[in-house]
This record gives sequence, C-alpha cells and structure tokens, in this order.
Amino acid sequence: MPPPIDKQTVLQTLRERLAERLESLTSSQKATQAGAVHPEGKQEHEKDTRAIEQQYLARGLAERVETLRVAVATLTTLELRDFGGGDVIRAGALVGLRDDDERALVYFLAPVGGGERVDVGAVSILVVTPQSPLGRSLLGARVGDELEVELPGGKRSAAVDWLR
Repeated sequence: MPPPIDKQTVLQTLRERLAERLESLTSSQKATQAGAVHPEGKQEHEKDTRAIEQQYLARGLAERVETLRVAVATLTTLELRDFGGGDVIRAGALVGLRDDDERALVYFLAPVGGGERVDVGAVSILVVTPQSPLGRSLLGARVGDELEVELPGGKRSAAVDWLR
C-alpha cells in the first residue's frame, strides 16, 4: 500500500525551494555584475583579468537565473491530476518503485527540478525529469511494469509498484 503523500505539498515544496534558490542567485548575480563594472575593478595592467573573470561569472549567473526563473514558472503552471493503476506515467505522477533489493523508492516526475529531494512526512521523494535516464524509463510505464535503467553505476531493475 502506498504511503499517504499529498502531491500538492510535494509540488509546492519543490516550487518554494527553487524560488528561494532563484532569489539568492539573483542577488549574487546582481552583486557580481555590479563588481564587474565597478571602477575599482578596472584592469590595472595588461595581465590583470579580474574584470573579464567577473563578467564571465556574471554572465553565467544570469543564465542560471533565467533557467531557474523558467523552472519556477513551469512549476507554477503544472497541473496535477490523480493517476490510477491503469494509467500511464507522465509528468505530475508520483511513482512508487520496488528495486531488486526490495527497497521501496518514491519519485515525482516533473518537467524541471530533477535531483531535488523533497521530504513529506516520513517519505523522501526524489524529483526526476523526463530528460533523465530514470524519467525516460518511467514515461509511458504502468503499475506492474518492470523497468531496466542504465545509470552511471550500471543497469538497475525496478518494478512500478504504485502510481498516484
């Protein structure tokens, strides 16, 4: 029997975590950008690359900020629906797997936020995206299906135990 998990809580926690990271990263990006154009950061001699390095860092942070901004917006518009045992897995699904070692694993398939771990009650849920090896394997699967996933550590097998 699957543990009681509120998907809305999972989604909200994930969205809040990414929004907090966005706020922090935006602040860092603005400070880095200000430092890159500050008169004291001006090149002192021809081999002084501090200003160039600051500009590269500011550009990289700006790109990461934009990626997080899109991720938060994506999660804001993600509509959750209930899945039954006969449904195929797609974005927004909460999936219980049982691996070869009989461990119960819980995943939330989301369009963004892969790799984040969300704890709801006593359950630890790993967020996976359709772009990940596990996410690709989950898409279209049903309860009872056996999955074989190629991971960096080798192939792993698991069965879809439940779907919500």
